Amino acid sequence: MKISERDCLQAQTNAQAVRAAGHAVSARYDARHGRVVVGLNTGVLLTIPVDLLEGLAGAARADLSEIEISPAGTGLHWPRLDADSYVPALL
Repeated sequence: MKISERDCLQAQTNAQAVRAAGHAVSARYDARHGRVVVGLNTGVLLTIPVDLLEGLAGAARADLSEIEISPAGTGLHWPRLDADSYVPALL
């Protein structure tokens, strides 16, 4: 399958629309309450119980505390757990 310039432009437009809806600018593990706190570019704070995120239930505090945000801000990654979450799906 050949990818055209038009296909690339459409993909970029779609990605920009996803980011405009809200993308992560910060993420941390709140051990006291057992949740992940994600700050969005819109000023919204999402708090998600760890047990609701695939691959995180029962993980050690140190493993949960190391969170990486993808360059586009649409993904969260826990390298020690090899777990990922798609930020737009959390919304």
